[in-house]
Amino acid sequence: MQNFEYQNPVKILFGRGQIARLAEEISAAARILMTYGGGSIRQSGVYGQVRSALAGREVLEFGGIQPNPVYETLMRAVAVVREQRIDFLLAVGGGSVLDGTKFIAAAALFEGEPWDILKGAPLDAAVPLGCILTLPATGSEMNSVSVISRKDTAEKLLFASPHVYPRFSILDPEATFSLPQHQIANGIVDSFAHVLEQYMTYPVNSPLQDRIAEGILLTLIREGPKTLADPTDYDARANLMWCATLALNGLIACGVPQDWSTHMIGHEVTALYGLDHGETLAVIFPSALNARRESKHEKLLQYAERVWDIREGDPEQRIDRAIACTRQFFESLGERTRLADYHIGPEAADAVAARFEKRGWAGLGERQDVSPGLVRSILAACA
Repeated sequence: MQNFEYQNPVKILFGRGQIARLAEEISAAARILMTYGGGSIRQSGVYGQVRSALAGREVLEFGGIQPNPVYETLMRAVAVVREQRIDFLLAVGGGSVLDGTKFIAAAALFEGEPWDILKGAPLDAAVPLGCILTLPATGSEMNSVSVISRKDTAEKLLFASPHVYPRFSILDPEATFSLPQHQIANGIVDSFAHVLEQYMTYPVNSPLQDRIAEGILLTLIREGPKTLADPTDYDARANLMWCATLALNGLIACGVPQDWSTHMIGHEVTALYGLDHGETLAVIFPSALNARRESKHEKLLQYAERVWDIREGDPEQRIDRAIACTRQFFESLGERTRLADYHIGPEAADAVAARFEKRGWAGLGERQDVSPGLVRSILAACA
């Protein structure tokens, strides 16, 4: 096992009725800005629960944060925070709303050009924030990462800072019951992919992390279809919600190598072609695993046996079957796994590879072996 440091300060309030406890978590004197997306929180009843819990508090609102939150929109919220002297940000929504709110929290106190935060500029502080999660997917409710898109440059970049950990996150599975099936399917794929990026690397004698990762994958395989079949199955939705959180709260990353190159490729596909994040992962991951099967050989065989119960055949046949099972699982959720399914042609391979070259991303992945040329090959295989 590799050396590591781990600290996660996020308080989780999980289960039915926890939104009613919201006022306990925010100072009574705070000027609050509630951020949200397109209005689904009103249809689900979450908006009313939040307003009821914060009755008598000073609460302003900023809606319209997009999926793949857009820098230009978020900067309008930054202006509100500064002008209204906001003390606390409350993100009510899915990972995009929370990622966007993390950026707002950071940018509001940043003295330079806020886009530089996405380019690695250090943060000294951020406005405190909390979260009410309505879509299990990104794990942003319990980590310090934010992914932001910019329209004028067609970029999608991320930043991470301990200053943007949520002070608390409320996870009520019933708040997700009214979500469209496609969003839930995207969330299942996203969570599954988060685990693979940390698990599917190479062995470092970390049996506990491996078993936790495999447990999350097996739970997603079992509970994902159940919650799609019956969106109001509380237990299935609760298990999915907790899987999504544990997939990216840093726990399974302790002491192990991490990859994240598939996510980086997916971010470029989203920026150029507008696919949902989960859609890009369903398309890219099977081909990425196949293209890198030699460097991931031991973990692919472990994955085949422990997750898919594949024990017969020679090693290459078992790896083939494990990758096929991964693709089939994504497709069983209703996800499409080829670029052609989205009317994206072979030119995408060159376009994304050129973006990697422009940024100097020549050695990504756990072995620093993901070059622009390999990115081109992976996307060509996604056609």
